[in-house]
Amino acid sequence: MTHTIQPNNPETTPAPDATDIPASAISAPRPAASAVPAALKRRIPKYSDLAPLMQFKKPEFSKEARLRRASTIWDLRDMAKRRTPQAPFDYTDGAAEGEITLRRAREAFLDIEFRPGILRNVSSIDLSTDILGKPSRLPVGIAPTGFTRMMQSEGEYAGSQAAEAAGIPYTLSTMGTASIEDVAAAAPNGRNWFQLYLWTDRDRSLELIERAAKAGNDTLMVTVDTAVAGARLRDVRNGMTIPPALTIKTVLDASYRPAWWFNFLTHEPLTFASLSRYTGTVADLINSMFDPTLTFEDLDWLRETWKGKLVVKGIQTVEDARKVVDHGADGVVLSNHGGRQLDRAPIPFHLLPGVKEAFTKDNSDAAIMLDTGIMGGADIIAALALGADFTLIGRAYLYGLMAGGRAGVDRTLQILEKDMARTMALLGVSKISELTPDHVRLLTK
Repeated sequence: MTHTIQPNNPETTPAPDATDIPASAISAPRPAASAVPAALKRRIPKYSDLAPLMQFKKPEFSKEARLRRASTIWDLRDMAKRRTPQAPFDYTDGAAEGEITLRRAREAFLDIEFRPGILRNVSSIDLSTDILGKPSRLPVGIAPTGFTRMMQSEGEYAGSQAAEAAGIPYTLSTMGTASIEDVAAAAPNGRNWFQLYLWTDRDRSLELIERAAKAGNDTLMVTVDTAVAGARLRDVRNGMTIPPALTIKTVLDASYRPAWWFNFLTHEPLTFASLSRYTGTVADLINSMFDPTLTFEDLDWLRETWKGKLVVKGIQTVEDARKVVDHGADGVVLSNHGGRQLDRAPIPFHLLPGVKEAFTKDNSDAAIMLDTGIMGGADIIAALALGADFTLIGRAYLYGLMAGGRAGVDRTLQILEKDMARTMALLGVSKISELTPDHVRLLTK
């Protein structure tokens, strides 16, 4: 049988009779609206409710409070820029030509992916390591920096004493503004290294080497990437001289940073580790000192002359890393001079895996150190995972110095230590020796 379904038509379909509607439908009540929980009802707050929330702290303007508020090296950099005249700040902050190398070096640490392990016991983190035959409480040391008391009057003294307190090495530069003997006296229990530029005058170089040994420096770090001075354009534009010249521009700049000038003018004039006084541009000083004729024979002479540990800084290819070890180096520093010499130079962090592989193949126990671009503890941990034995910081330390003298350098090291410990815990490792290349993946673009 076929059933035809007719559509409802309100004009033809009769309304249902009341007797057709079930009684239950007529008598059932409509559902009530949900009750509002008491905790969500509006009310006027009581003072007793507000009192625990009203914890206004007294404003603190001291140097110590300001440094405590710095959570990153970038925070210290911002503080340093506010407190330091443009010329010395730019000398620290800048690099050669278009500053491409420096930018790429920092980006290299950003273009990675950490690969953490889970369910590991990381209740205790040990950041200690050995470098060049002696222990270091942290896997980072202070790199050699020139004209350091120009950045802040405490200069090398603040750096060496902070390193001594932290249990890490400190490296004094040939271009440092404190003598080898004075730095040794300021940090008598520290591990002091000396960085050497081989001069055209070998007798002057030999004098520095003998002074460094007599002062107790156990490591000599020779820098080899400075045949001539790089084109540091910020210094050119600022008219950077040693010591800073009082021009109309610098006087106006000083009016915003009186503390720097007060410290600079009321302390002993700049003296150097390698010469007593100098007046002129930075580039002229460098070009007058550096020897563009250096060869591996000079490295052989240095190895015969220096009886302690010998490190070669400025290595930028795998081949040169292997070659300097063949000529007696106990370690290498993969470095492009912080991007301050050759722009578009190789990036040390990118070079690291190749050097590690080559040294492993050669059965070499030479130390691999790295600098350039490090602005946080995670950068250091990434470098160690990819094969570095140790790292060095230059700008990061100087930002702290400019931000607050010795206390600022201490804060730099505190920030890095906290960063390193947290990164290792999150990676699932409790000591440096547990880091492997499997913990880091280089991202490809």
